[in-house]
Amino acid sequence: MSALFAPLSLRSVTLPNRIGMPPMCQYSALEGRAGDWHLQHYASRAVGGAGLVIVEASAVLPEGRISPGDLGLWDEAQIAPLARIAEAIAGQGAVPAIQLAHAGRKASVGLGWEPQRTLTADEGGWVALAPSAVAFEGYAAPQALDAAGIAGVIEAFAAAARRALAAGFKVVEIHAAHGYLLHQFLSPLSNLREDDYGGSFANRTRLTREVVAAVRAVWPADLPVLIRLSATDWVDGGWDAEQTVALCRLLKVDGVDLVDVSSGGLLASARIPAGPGFQVPFAARIRAEAGLPVAAVGLITEPAEAEAIVAAGEADLVLVGREILRNPYWPMQAAQALGVAAAWPAQYLRALPPGTLRRLAGA
Repeated sequence: MSALFAPLSLRSVTLPNRIGMPPMCQYSALEGRAGDWHLQHYASRAVGGAGLVIVEASAVLPEGRISPGDLGLWDEAQIAPLARIAEAIAGQGAVPAIQLAHAGRKASVGLGWEPQRTLTADEGGWVALAPSAVAFEGYAAPQALDAAGIAGVIEAFAAAARRALAAGFKVVEIHAAHGYLLHQFLSPLSNLREDDYGGSFANRTRLTREVVAAVRAVWPADLPVLIRLSATDWVDGGWDAEQTVALCRLLKVDGVDLVDVSSGGLLASARIPAGPGFQVPFAARIRAEAGLPVAAVGLITEPAEAEAIVAAGEADLVLVGREILRNPYWPMQAAQALGVAAAWPAQYLRALPPGTLRRLAGA
C-alpha cells in the first residue's frame, strides 16, 4: 500500500491523500478579490488529485499585502469570490484551505514577475509596517509597529479567519515564514525591539503565539489550524532550527495541528543550499522532537521521492509547489507511477494508457 495515498486526518477533516498544493501567490487580484484566474487555477489542482489545496497568502489588512495584486480577507466583499473557489475545490474531492498573511516590511512591492522594489505613493504604494524600522535589502525602510498596531494585527488575523470560515474553507494556515511579518518578529536579525515583543525567545515568539490563540479562538474546534514556519534564516545569529523546534512544542499546546516547514526568506543575501528535498530534514526533526504532524515542501518533484518521505515518517504530508504549477495532474500521474488505484475523474479515464485500469485493479 502507498503511504503517499493513505488518508490523513486532522481533527474532523480527512485528506484523501498526503499530497497538497502549497500557497503560491498569483498576484492577480483586484482590491484583494479573487477572480476567474484564481477559480480555474485552484479548481484544476483539485481535479488533478491533490488532497489539500491551500489558497495563496491572503492579506489580513490592506497594508499587509505584498503587492497590489494580492488576495485579501480584510473585507466582507472578499468572502463571496473566495467562496466559489472553496466550493469548487471541495466539489472535486479535495480539502479547501487558505493561508492568512501579513507581509510586514516586504509589503508594497510590484507584482511577482516585476522587478522587486518598493512602490512609491504615485505608483499605488503604501508604508510598510514591521517589528523594527529595519528594511529588507533593496526596499524602503518600514515603520515600526506600536502597541496599538500590534493589537490591530492580532485582531485582523482573527477577523480574517472568521471570513475564511464564512467562505467555506475547512483549514486555515497562518503564515509565519519567508521573511513576512510574523517571521520578522521571530528573528533577532529583523526584530530589534526592547519591549515585550523583542529580545528574548519568549518575547520574539509572543506575537506568533497570540495570533495563533486569536485564530484558534474563532476557528471551530473540530477544524484544523496550520502554520507555515521558516525553520532557519540560513544566517548565523538568526532564527534557526533549535528555536523552531522550541516554538513548535509551544504551538502544539496552543492548538496548532500541523506545521508547514519551509525555510529562508528573511534576508535576500542568505545562501540557501537548495536542492531536491533540502528542507525535509527540518520537517523530520520537528515531527520527532516537537510531536506535531508536519508537511515537507521544497523541490519535491518525483512520485518515488514523495512516497519515500512519507513512508519513512519524515513528514505526514508533502506539498508539491513548482511541479504542480507545471503539471496540475501530478497527483493522478503519481498514483499511476506508484501503482495506486486513485480516483481519476470519469471524464478523463480515456486518457489512461492502455491496460492501466486492469493493472491498477490487479487484473
